[in-house]
Amino acid sequence: MTETQKAELFGVLKRLTEALGHALGPSSEIVLHDFSHPESSIVAIANGHITGRKVGDTLDILGFQMLRQQPPGDLLNYRTTTKDGKVLRSSSIFLRQAAGEIFGSICVNFDISELVSFRDWLNRELQTEEVGVDEHFEHTVDEVLQGLVQAAVGATGKSVPEMTREEKISVIAQLESKGAFLIRYSVDRVAEHLRLSKYTIYNYLDEIKQRASGELTSSGKPPRKLTRF
Repeated sequence: MTETQKAELFGVLKRLTEALGHALGPSSEIVLHDFSHPESSIVAIANGHITGRKVGDTLDILGFQMLRQQPPGDLLNYRTTTKDGKVLRSSSIFLRQAAGEIFGSICVNFDISELVSFRDWLNRELQTEEVGVDEHFEHTVDEVLQGLVQAAVGATGKSVPEMTREEKISVIAQLESKGAFLIRYSVDRVAEHLRLSKYTIYNYLDEIKQRASGELTSSGKPPRKLTRF
């Protein structure tokens, strides 16, 4: 590419830089570099308030590195940070000779600082303590009771007809610990679901209390008393 052709190209790219600055808005900085003058490489810039740079400013550290080790392709969607702490999402598109040598670049720097701050705030707001609480928001007490019964029966790994007496007592005990029997008419509903009479439910509840107090063992019998000699 001749110097005249370069000059014509940079003329078009200067107009493109300004147009992109308007099109992408004030959060996007568009920078046109001419690498033939690295110490004053910026020949056009739109929305320079993002990095505080202006026409006639130098290449940055990455730019000088590109002069020494020219990348095989463009650099897209990488993160950079300004001196005043702005977080940018950047892309650099390189202008090349026919042989591949880089002679300039167009860089787009999009200020994502507010988005990063919003993401961090959102992560904090969504963070919850892992305390093992499995809460559902039912609309009626029938739904609450049904959910408790299904969970207790499901914990046995069996269907109701397959459950042993001890497993049904375990279900009743779990329901009691979850407050199921605080619900009005819950004994009748649980009895129907477990295919028991409500009197059996009451008997199981009494047995559970006696076991908890040590009056009965898990076999339903009084604990064995030791005789002293």
